[in-house]
Formats: sequence, C-alpha cells, structure tokens
Amino acid sequence: MYIVKINKAKYEYDIHSLVKAFYPEEDVKVLSPESAVKDRKIWEISPGLDIFFEENGITINGKAGKKYAQISEKDEFKAVLYQYLSDLTEKKLPWGNLTGIRPTKIAMTMLEEGKSEEEIANHLREKHFVSGEKALLGIDIAKRERDILAPLDYENGYSLYIGIPFCPTTCLYCSFTSFPIVSWKKRVGDYLTALEKEIDFTAEIYRDKKIDTIYIGGGTPTTLEPEELERLFDRLEEAFDLTGVKEFTVEAGRADSISAEKLAVLKKHGVTRISVNPQTMHDKTLKLIGRQHTVKQVKEAFFLARQAGFTNINMDIILGLPGETKEDVAATIEAIKELSPDSLTVHSLAVKRASHLREWVEEHGISMLLNTEETMRVAADGAKALSMKPYYLYRQKNMAGNFENVGYAREGCYGIYNILIMEEKQTIVALGAGTISKRVYPDGRIERSDNVKDVSQYIGRIGEMIERKRVLLS
Repeated sequence: MYIVKINKAKYEYDIHSLVKAFYPEEDVKVLSPESAVKDRKIWEISPGLDIFFEENGITINGKAGKKYAQISEKDEFKAVLYQYLSDLTEKKLPWGNLTGIRPTKIAMTMLEEGKSEEEIANHLREKHFVSGEKALLGIDIAKRERDILAPLDYENGYSLYIGIPFCPTTCLYCSFTSFPIVSWKKRVGDYLTALEKEIDFTAEIYRDKKIDTIYIGGGTPTTLEPEELERLFDRLEEAFDLTGVKEFTVEAGRADSISAEKLAVLKKHGVTRISVNPQTMHDKTLKLIGRQHTVKQVKEAFFLARQAGFTNINMDIILGLPGETKEDVAATIEAIKELSPDSLTVHSLAVKRASHLREWVEEHGISMLLNTEETMRVAADGAKALSMKPYYLYRQKNMAGNFENVGYAREGCYGIYNILIMEEKQTIVALGAGTISKRVYPDGRIERSDNVKDVSQYIGRIGEMIERKRVLLS
C-alpha cells in the first residue's frame, strides 16, 4: 500500500489519480487528518508521500523532499506534484498531469477561443507535460469533433439515452449497472413499463425540442427478446417525433445476444448504427473475462448484421486484457480487418473498484495486464488500414499504461452521441436504471440527475425518478 498524507483536505482526487498513475501496482490511500479518523492504523504507517500545505507554499516529503513556492491554483499544484513524482520514479506519463477523463476538452475550448494548433500543442506540453504524440492526437480529434458537431442546435435539441441493464453474464472488467438476464426474465416487462413512463414524461416536457441522437446502451440491449424490443421501439415512435434524428444507435454488444430476428426489429425501426463487440478475438481470453461466446460467434453475428442491411457497424476491443501480448493484439486486429467494420473503438483496460477484475489483479498481479505504446500503435495502424480516423477520445482512472480510449471511424460513420457525451455540449436525457441525465445550459453550466441503479428500486420508485427529471428539465 502506498500512503499519501496531507495536512489538510485538498486536491485528494487529483493526488490519488497522479500517484496511482505512477504506481499502478499499489493500492493508493490519500489521508488527511479528518479522513484518517476512520483509518487510524493506516495513518500510523510510514507514508510513501507526505504533502504539507503552508501559507507560503507546499513541502513534499519534508526535509528529505522538496519545498515549493506559493501554489495559487490546482493546475500549479498538479504540475509540481507531477514533476516531483516523475523525478522520483524516472518515468513520464503519456498524458502528463491530466487526471480528468476528457483531455480533448482543453483542445476544443482553445480552438473555440481562436488559438492556433501550435499554441494548443505548446500549452499541453508545457503546462500539462503531455507527450508530443498525445498533444497532436488530442488536437486532431478536437478539430474533427468540432466539424462533426457543427450542424447541431445545442439549445433547441437534445440527445436521448436509454439504459437496458441486463447482460448474459457479467464481464470480469465491468463496473456498469448490469444484471444477469436469466435472473430477471420475469421482470423485464415491469422494467419496460417503468421505462415507458419515463419516455412519456420526457416526450411531454421536451415536446418543443428535437432529438438529435438516440443511444440505447446497457448492459446489453439485445438481451431483450424480439417482441420486447418491438414494444420499446413502438413506444418511442408513439411518444416522439423521430423524423429529424441524425443517429440511432443500439449497442448489440455481445455476440451471444444477437439473432437475425432481433436485428430485423432494429432495422425495421430505423436504427442506423450498432455495435458488435468482441473485446478480443481469442477464445481463451473471452472465457477468462466471462464472455460465453466464441470468436466464431462474433464473426457470425457480424455477418448477420451485414445481411440485415447495417452499413454502420462498430466493434470494441480492449487492450491490456489479462495475459494478452502485443502479438495477441496484432492477431485481434488482423481478424477485425478481415471483417472490415465501419468503426473501431479501442479501449485501454481500466481496473475499476467495482469490478471482479480488481480481485483478479490482487491474486495475479498488475504485471499480467500489458498495454504499451506498441500495442496502442498496432491498434491505431489497424484502424488506419481500414480507412478510419480518430474522432473521439476519453480516459478513465486506473487505465493500463495510463493511455486512453479512442474511437476510430470511416467518413460518415462517426458516432455523434459518443462525442456529445464526452464534450458535454448538449443536454442528454437518460432513462432507465443507473443512468445520469445532464442538462447543459447556454453558458456552459451543467446540472445532473441520476436514477437509482438497482432494477427493483427503479421500478418501485419510478415516480421519484420522474420527479427528479422534472426538477432538472423544467
């Protein structure tokens, strides 16, 4: 365990994120005198780091460490801490001291302010210690995002997210709200009834606004039976005017949940974009991470989607899965190139506190999760070979290699919703258990309203969920 002691509660999230990035194999604890009340025994352990905030500056690791001049803002503190940890470990991080999940927002904001690409790159390198390669990637994506979002009317439009929190099984790495469909089969109807109430409310309160994009995610939406999908789509079409929708995505996701009948329902109701997500094209790894389908089934599901008429199919892969090497990633990319999807989302594995992967790492060690600049480049080169360009990017805590998630797509196949959820330019109304609605005001202010995660609670308290939305959206 790596202990960081601070003399006052300040910047705890950023301290934890930076220290964890430099010491991924350690369980990092950031303790102030207040928080140490619950962790007195841990407080008494010798710290890995000691940060003392003073009126005229900060001191890191006392006399044996380094004293810095007055720090007036968080960015200055993060720069100091990053430099100290970088010197201490003799390591540099690809994204420097950026701890948020949306690094392209900096580039996007500066572009909107009229800054040149050179100015933005210098800012990212000099103020945040971002590598030259990542700075250029962030700028390239921000420019593309700006052009893709240009036609949207943020003030009079919104996007709709619908969460289906059921899955065939729970994957090793997953921390999303999901419940095994086998245990909830008899209550899917009750869930849809609650969801329909949220749909009707949203259609009424936003009757004067237009929907730009719809995204049905999860969980795995295609765990629903064809008739249940029909029911959901019928209600959407009854409640909303969908004639102006620019993108309608359904995350088919798991190959073992896809059938020709379900794909026919999606196509019939105007879905324009779907995901068939293998995560890896190695049966051994699929079994390890808790997926009950094979690589063969992934290919079969993909071909079914093509036969159903879908011309915008996304595939997700994860780099850094347990035991996978650069050669394994290269083999996965070659298999995907043969299928030739229209977009490819490349995730860097993140060890989430709520996932079973965290327990796996404690047993087998973090060194089994291999993600490097080389594997990231293999994936990027594969996307380029498929005529795809990077169009959105985000990061998560505790990512293998401290890298990023990047969405690549062919021209005309960019996922608009994916950009909107990252750049927070437009209101997103989210329906279903475990979802979070975000209202974006013209001045950039953002307010949120969340739904309870537990399915039974969501069904039983749907009136309360609707009232929360009323307060947010009125």
